[in-house]
This record gives sequence, structure tokens and C-alpha cells, in this order.
Amino acid sequence: MDGPSKMPTAARLVAATCLLVIGFLVSSMIMANGEEGKSYGYFPVVNMALGVACGWTVMGKRAGRGWTAAVNNGLTGVASLVFWGLFVQGTYEMVRQAMRNRFEGPFEAILAIFEIGVGFAEQLWASEIILTLVIGAVVSGIMTEIAARRWN
Repeated sequence: MDGPSKMPTAARLVAATCLLVIGFLVSSMIMANGEEGKSYGYFPVVNMALGVACGWTVMGKRAGRGWTAAVNNGLTGVASLVFWGLFVQGTYEMVRQAMRNRFEGPFEAILAIFEIGVGFAEQLWASEIILTLVIGAVVSGIMTEIAARRWN
């Protein structure tokens, strides 16, 4: 049986849903701004799943600590979504390139995860993406706080 820290709560559900939506919106923006004709495969699905995981584990457990903490909670949740998104997508791209023998050795391949992640992070610097992340973070934090207060 899961301990009380892992129990499903309304705050965890709301946080997971909010970050799922942010993951979808930002993924859609990245694909719209990306290369013409590029296949993104499971890119949005992976980012949405990461949104659910970050909302549930990062934001959900920190809900119910006040309004200022709620905004900070939203910013932390979105920052963790961006970090894990860059890491997972960078790792996937590294493996894809490694299958084509693009690296001399394992150390170079591991280093490539971070280089690829930085390259992906550059795509996030579009003003509409930054605005979506910041507004989404604030709204997510507040919605999670409302859920924690209302259903606890």
C-alpha cells in the first residue's frame, strides 16, 4: 500500500492535468516553429506523459501552502517539465544517432545528450513559448492550490 505521500488527491490530479496541457501546447508550438516536413513521432505524447508525472510528483505534493507558494509551485513544476523534457528528448536523439554510429565512444554519446538538450532548449526561446510556459506555470500553481483548499 502506498504511503500518504503517494495517495491520489485532487491537487495531484489538477497539477497533472495542467502540466499535461502545457506539455501539449508547448510541443505543438515547437512542432509549428520547427523544420518543415520533419516527423516528430511521439514527441508530444512523451512530453504530455512527462507533464503528468511532474504535475503528480512535483506540484501535487507541494499544494496547500498558500498563494505565493502556489505560484512558486507552478514555476517549479514547469521548470521540472522543461528539464525532464529536454533530458528525455536529448537522450532519445542521442540513442537514435548512436544507432547510426555517430559517436566514437560511450563518453562522447553521454556528453551528446547535454549538447542535444541545449540545442533543443534554444527552440524554447521563442517569445510565445516562454509566455505560454510562464502563464501556464502561474495558472497551474493557482489551480492546484484551489484544488488543495477546496477538496482537502
